[in-house]
Amino acid sequence: MRVLAACCLVWLCAVPSVFAQTVAAQAYAPTSQSCPPGTNLVREAGQDVYSQTLSDDEQCYISARQSLVLPQAWAAYSLNVHQTAPVALPPYVAAILSGLLGNDALPNLGIATSGGGLRAALFGAGILGALDGRNQTSAQAGVGGLLQAAQYLAGLSGGSWLVSSLSQADFPMLPDLVFGTPQAAAGEDAFGGWITPIDLLQPSPDANVTAAFLELLVFEIRSKWAAGFPVSITDVWGRSLSRHFVNGTTAANFFDTSVAHGAGITLSAIANVSTFRAYAQPFPIVIADSLVDRPNSSVVVTEAGDIVPLVNPIYEFNVYETGSFDPVLGAFTPTRLLGSPNSSICVEGYDQLSFIQGASSNLFNGQNTSVRTSLHHCSRRPALANSSAGPIIGLIEELMPQTGLRLDAAPLPNPFFGLSPDTFVDTNSTILALVDGGEDGETTPLQPLLVRARGLDTIIAIDSPADTADNFADGSSLIATQARVQALNGAYAFPPVPRTPAEFLAQNLTARPTFFGCNSSAASGAPLVIYLANGAAPLGQPPLTNNPTAKLSYTADEAQAVLNQVFDVATQGIPGEGADGAPAKDPEWPSCLACAVVDRARRKLGFVRDGVCASCFERYCWS
Repeated sequence: MRVLAACCLVWLCAVPSVFAQTVAAQAYAPTSQSCPPGTNLVREAGQDVYSQTLSDDEQCYISARQSLVLPQAWAAYSLNVHQTAPVALPPYVAAILSGLLGNDALPNLGIATSGGGLRAALFGAGILGALDGRNQTSAQAGVGGLLQAAQYLAGLSGGSWLVSSLSQADFPMLPDLVFGTPQAAAGEDAFGGWITPIDLLQPSPDANVTAAFLELLVFEIRSKWAAGFPVSITDVWGRSLSRHFVNGTTAANFFDTSVAHGAGITLSAIANVSTFRAYAQPFPIVIADSLVDRPNSSVVVTEAGDIVPLVNPIYEFNVYETGSFDPVLGAFTPTRLLGSPNSSICVEGYDQLSFIQGASSNLFNGQNTSVRTSLHHCSRRPALANSSAGPIIGLIEELMPQTGLRLDAAPLPNPFFGLSPDTFVDTNSTILALVDGGEDGETTPLQPLLVRARGLDTIIAIDSPADTADNFADGSSLIATQARVQALNGAYAFPPVPRTPAEFLAQNLTARPTFFGCNSSAASGAPLVIYLANGAAPLGQPPLTNNPTAKLSYTADEAQAVLNQVFDVATQGIPGEGADGAPAKDPEWPSCLACAVVDRARRKLGFVRDGVCASCFERYCWS
């Protein structure tokens, strides 16, 4: 996170004398009302991972998408691949993708896009843009169409900004998502883009303007506190993110207090977006990690350098439900009713999309700004006052006193209080403390795509953390996922990956596409993972995609340059040598990608991997 202290110290933890009830403040406050008869706030999905169930709404969405959308999506992708294939693909590839063998034979694809701040959001957008069948350049490159064919799209931290903004903006093409839709440019009420030239935390070079802006964000959340709900730095962070990743803000109205700036737009309201109603977008999922106060005798598994133990519950937020499939809990609550204290009083509006985005990307707890109790006046805590989050937390404490609350995490009233006391570590917590979904080391949100009830057989993993000194990926996220799967004793299935980052780097697995699980047995249940990492600049180009996570603004030219380079990352395959001796894209890469996408379906149908698919797997598989 960009250091906040310099632009916030002007507050000196003072209490402002006047509170302005802005449009955003009014829209941000959740409301309470009597629940309709028969309201149930907890759905137990089950702790037996082999018999867990999806919600009726999710199951309906996926079934409708599979029958109404995916056959055409896969057929369109197949046409793109076959039109660019330099050699004939095995007949089973076209038979599967074209639907000749029935809808049940189609691949079950999910896409996970990682955390890593704005760098990861842009990298993920570049990959998704390359996989977008509406992009004629992608279609001509033979990779376009996979975005439309995916059943699920999961994101965390910076990836959650991408996933949630894409979904709530009605699934525009990726350049329109990043730079704004034509409708917004014409002055219509539409998504104004990510506004990347304006820094996420320091929107002005004038420190006084920035301080006033951050103070305004604190004011915007006060109505939530006044309504009796907990607030923290996550709410403030989310209100800043809202100006970039939620409908309602343009560069022209960025500082306009008469605009709601996304306040009032909720995750559950995505159900009303036209492309979602038409089942035309992958089912979006955002995840967050949880902080747990454990007894000293508790056994935890924490990788070196990670803050959250791998065995802590991972919570997912989707349009319909929030909860965890981890077998320690296996329960969900309606996302629309988050914050509800019981089945008599129903809360609506707690699932503000900006709050969810903030929860998934909240790293403030890593700065040691709090302990297990409420944070108090910053003047009494020098370490707190000197931290980047300290001045904001100090102002929250002055304006909105609360006790027994971590102000450096996202507070969520615990809908699962008292549930599964033998296994659920937060069963006695009235508030769940949620933080960045990558704090357990799994910076790529693979867990929701490994849920057996979802039945995904192929996953595209987009990985763009700053693992190395030069801000590239080194495979640590996949290693952490492998460790967590092993720690949870078979709750999920995941293919073998190298055990150390050194192995990833030595074999260049992050610098080019890699397939994991090529030889995993059907009995293992492991999906085939197509790994696309931000591991090196493509084709000998100077690197543009490895900016620090703390870089929270990009000029339009910088953002476009990143997207252009990521397109080459997505379409290069394993580069060879061109006629001029310079690195050149693998002409068989689109075919190899198609071979990987259909491979689990191929195995299920009993076809033998052969032809170019066999040679592709020899080159692209790790084993």
